[in-house]
Amino acid sequence: MAVFRGFRAYRPAEKNQALIPALPYDVMSSDEAREMVKGNPLSFLHIDKAEIDLPLGTDLYDTAVYEKAKENLIALEENGDLIQDSEPCLYIYKQVMNGRSQTGIVGCASIDDYMNNVIKKHEHTLAKKEQDRINHVNTCDANTGPIFLTYRKNDEISSTVESWMNNNQPVYDFTADDVSQTVWVVDDAKTVNRLSALFDTVSAMYIADGHHRCASAVRVGEMRRKANPDYTGEEEFNYFLAVAFPDKELEIMDYNRVVKDLNGLDENEFITAISKSFEVEKTEGRCKPSDKHTFGMYLNKQWYLLKAKADIINESDPVERLDVSILQNYLLDAVLGIKNPKTDDRIDFIGGIRGLAELEKRADSDMQLAFAMYPTTVDDLMAIADAGLIMPPKSTWFEPKLLSGLFIHHLS
Repeated sequence: MAVFRGFRAYRPAEKNQALIPALPYDVMSSDEAREMVKGNPLSFLHIDKAEIDLPLGTDLYDTAVYEKAKENLIALEENGDLIQDSEPCLYIYKQVMNGRSQTGIVGCASIDDYMNNVIKKHEHTLAKKEQDRINHVNTCDANTGPIFLTYRKNDEISSTVESWMNNNQPVYDFTADDVSQTVWVVDDAKTVNRLSALFDTVSAMYIADGHHRCASAVRVGEMRRKANPDYTGEEEFNYFLAVAFPDKELEIMDYNRVVKDLNGLDENEFITAISKSFEVEKTEGRCKPSDKHTFGMYLNKQWYLLKAKADIINESDPVERLDVSILQNYLLDAVLGIKNPKTDDRIDFIGGIRGLAELEKRADSDMQLAFAMYPTTVDDLMAIADAGLIMPPKSTWFEPKLLSGLFIHHLS
């Protein structure tokens, strides 16, 4: 059963609600972050990407970066730009983008649930990226960015959340990057305890986004336990910051591909080669797939609709039946020779939020070929995690992104 409990968050003073929160550290470069913080010394990017306050060329993994992050975080807290709730609370976080809303509960999940697979994963993590966040969390003594969790919808949790929103005023209500951001503080101990008890009936939670941050938070907790052998399990380092959303409110966007060349084939040879596994049809105008196992392909200013042939679809395997697997196995690898999309510089990935125009732009400039994907579903994600399997790289793109700096969880 899942542990999800309240905590005493540091969060922006009301006047700073639109100034401090920022997009996650891993969706932008350092140069982009420097541009984004101009005129805003309170931006949380000064904590999550603290290299922007150090000389150009500073190694992103230098100890000075983590120390600067700690210094900046302490300054926000000591100056009163961030305030701390006096008692453990849960928080309701609602986002609305393009008319679609998702409402999650912000609290602390258990590192034991992660280690015991009550919190399920669907991605491998990279050691270097994991170590970066270990250093950041450990130096700052805080989880600064929430882990994006999901769970199978529970009607009692949903009704309790809905009742609180209907009967209480939000503490924050602002718009960032065209996304409405609204937060309520659940500061009634009885309601906090009820929600925690309801989560105790949830059999599993799933990491939707933030595998590196989650793994790093758990490793720091393990380090703190080793340094404190008499720990009771109640210390804050046994828990990490998360936002839990019901699965039915989430939407995964397409994660598209662009490829640099045709692997030595001319256009006709390439079309002939892919026709062994796919039905290929020219289309009028842009082609955005509307069904599983279909793909939009853009080549030489022409869009095509590809349909995977029945004999290559393995519906019994939750990984092999994914469209990203079908495209990888029967086209990117088999025809274009891209065997490892994580390391091959002939391929790049573009989140669906950028639209098909971005695919055309890339294919007409530095690339040659583009593929528009049908999105992976939340049910796909859960099925793979339940089976203990791993998704192929770049299978999911979640929007809107959870902002960092709205809630900070200190470990001591």
